[in-house]
Amino acid sequence: MKLIATDLDGTLLNENGEVSERNAQALKTAMTQGVQVVVATGRSYQSANKAIQAVGLNLPIISLNGASMYNVLGENLKSISLSKHSSRKVVEQCQSNEIYFELYTNKGVLSPDRSQFVEVMVNIMLSANPTMSQEEIEKRAELRFQEEDFSVVTDFQSVIDDESIDIYKALAFSLEADILDQIRATFTEKDNIVITSSGHDNLEFNHPDAQKGIALSLYAEEKNIDMKDVMAIGDNFNDLSMLEVAGHSVAMGNADQAIKNACKTITAKNSEDGVAIAIEKRLS
Repeated sequence: MKLIATDLDGTLLNENGEVSERNAQALKTAMTQGVQVVVATGRSYQSANKAIQAVGLNLPIISLNGASMYNVLGENLKSISLSKHSSRKVVEQCQSNEIYFELYTNKGVLSPDRSQFVEVMVNIMLSANPTMSQEEIEKRAELRFQEEDFSVVTDFQSVIDDESIDIYKALAFSLEADILDQIRATFTEKDNIVITSSGHDNLEFNHPDAQKGIALSLYAEEKNIDMKDVMAIGDNFNDLSMLEVAGHSVAMGNADQAIKNACKTITAKNSEDGVAIAIEKRLS
């Protein structure tokens, strides 16, 4: 094993959105043994870097599902944006179906009314954590606005038409699976877009060349590392492309069953230091 690629949410981060001490130590131990580590996440670079810097990790980051790549110095090495046509269609579909969405751009994350997001996230969290108090769930929902650089926008058509704005990823939320399915079905190959998800309640839209697997393969090639010597760890469908190209694929215990079926190994849940357990086994 010469390279470890790990997702963040649902993988390296625990149920509190933090890197546990054991996970951090496992990565640091691997690095001292000459293993390179890269983060591959759907988050923006700023949000991802904040999470790993909190435990003293300074790592290269593949962000926005592969739309942007950064080195350990925080320098942007590559960015792949959605076309204006694709961006316009995503926004039109989300607005016509009245669901909450976000655009990840070179000028931060743009979203409609913030209160709509909080309401959506509270409902999502309540369905997943029925024993959690309303107050605690609202606090967690509000934390998202501290993790990303959000700006509220009312005129998305102007945003798309603005040549100075590059849109790298769109993210749409809904608790109604049939609405998400309907939106997904409207896109065809001519739209030049790839649709994945990081949970049952969302869709993520990227350029076809902006995928974790493609970015990870490019990173490994630049480091002269064969993909058979790469371990990739993830939990959801936006991780699938990198799990498929890695020589050793690891699904989290909390991963979707389809992800588990696609991987060679299944580790413990993200709430049980699954990343550390997988790394410790490979290093032993």
